[in-house]
Amino acid sequence: MRRLPLAVFFSWAALLLAAATPAFAAEQVNVYSARHYDADTKLFEVFTKETGIKVNVVEDEADKLIQRIKAEGANSPADLFITVDAGRLWRAQEANVLQPVRSEKLEQLVPAQLREPGGLWYGLTKRVRIIMVNKDKVQPGEIKRYEDLADPKWKGRICLRSSNAVYNQSLIGSMIAADGLQATETWAKAVIANLAKPPRGADIDQILSVAAGECDVTLANNYYLARLIHSPKASEHDRAMKIAVVFPNQEDRGTHSNISGAGVVRSAPHKDNAVKLLEFLASDEAQKLVADENYEYPIRDGLPVQTTLAGWGQFKTDAMNAAVFGRNNADALKLMDRAGWR
Repeated sequence: MRRLPLAVFFSWAALLLAAATPAFAAEQVNVYSARHYDADTKLFEVFTKETGIKVNVVEDEADKLIQRIKAEGANSPADLFITVDAGRLWRAQEANVLQPVRSEKLEQLVPAQLREPGGLWYGLTKRVRIIMVNKDKVQPGEIKRYEDLADPKWKGRICLRSSNAVYNQSLIGSMIAADGLQATETWAKAVIANLAKPPRGADIDQILSVAAGECDVTLANNYYLARLIHSPKASEHDRAMKIAVVFPNQEDRGTHSNISGAGVVRSAPHKDNAVKLLEFLASDEAQKLVADENYEYPIRDGLPVQTTLAGWGQFKTDAMNAAVFGRNNADALKLMDRAGWR
């Protein structure tokens, strides 16, 4: 048997090794994300383990990421833009940095009201903006609707985050669609007249103010209270236990439900991988992980809800398409300014 020249042997060995290497070894997807959660890192790790597609992440504020994608233009390495709130997804849509994608799997997994009708973006978690009250100061049933916060009985008893918070902007956007522009502006002026102090701080600050007795009522996203309940700091946990949650508008349209979501970037160099990641993030496996780790609600009925959230009970959510209050964002901002909501 003839001996092969050493160079030929190594050449053949390299070819055999390449043939044995999975085709996806060099695959990647580049994510520009405005979500900064450990749960997301775990999700990306699971996705890579299951598909071999490496996830590269750039994190920043949503508006800065949108501007970065625009500045990078056709040469942008971004494949998938992920952010919180439909208002920010709408800004990306208006900036023309997203492209429509269609997938049978995505249309099965993501309910119609949680995705942009043209396929520009898809909701990946639900974040419910609920009314939170001091158990000792507000009796069950005293507040049933967002609209009730305009009642003069709450004068000097409400704390709110500023109008700069996109969560408040989207709530106002949904109310414009539900109640009309004039009625919503009248409501906003009355609510501002009921404030216990000028708006400042984040959602958690509002919750802690209610617990401390600085005010009796606030609006906040569900996961902020859950985080305080599970806080390793006894002082935060104890104060959180003074709070009761109210799911507003159960007898009419339902409670305002916002989203975090994602869209494929217009110039995505790895579009197919971006769609695969989107599909994974909407899967049962990913939904359970993010619900357990980050206290957000899954996007589909019937999926497990984190135990603390489940303990608050079932509720009806507003079926309004998230694109509607995104589209109303500019009107919401103008309305809040006219109402004196700073």
